[in-house]
Amino acid sequence: MTAFLDTNVLVYRVDFKAPEKQQRAFELVNALYQTQGAVISTQVLQEFYNTLTRKLGVSPSDAAVAAKHHTKARLVSLSWPVIQAAMQRHASGQFSFWEALIVEAALSAGCKTLYSEDMQHGLVLDGMTIENPFLGL
Repeated sequence: MTAFLDTNVLVYRVDFKAPEKQQRAFELVNALYQTQGAVISTQVLQEFYNTLTRKLGVSPSDAAVAAKHHTKARLVSLSWPVIQAAMQRHASGQFSFWEALIVEAALSAGCKTLYSEDMQHGLVLDGMTIENPFLGL
């Protein structure tokens, strides 16, 4: 199974301020890494680094090391077709442009699941289901 990990899942994996979410993110990410089913995009990797340095106060060098750890995942580059599809999805009004980029990157990678805290849990898009892994915590 391939699953796309939104930035918030990766951030919670290292955020000691939210221990329940950290544990859930740690288990989910590690399970996907063990099965080689984790997928992220260049956008997610950039947002992860930015969030660690700006919001969590992690030094740039430590954030870079943490970001490199996530290159274990299959990395999707945001090509023009992905960006164009995101623009169309954004124009529909259902997603912000940044969320639409995540959705389109996940779809382009053939993911069946998109793990995100920020999008509608249970929504099915072109055969892919959005799941909030932190629901109920």
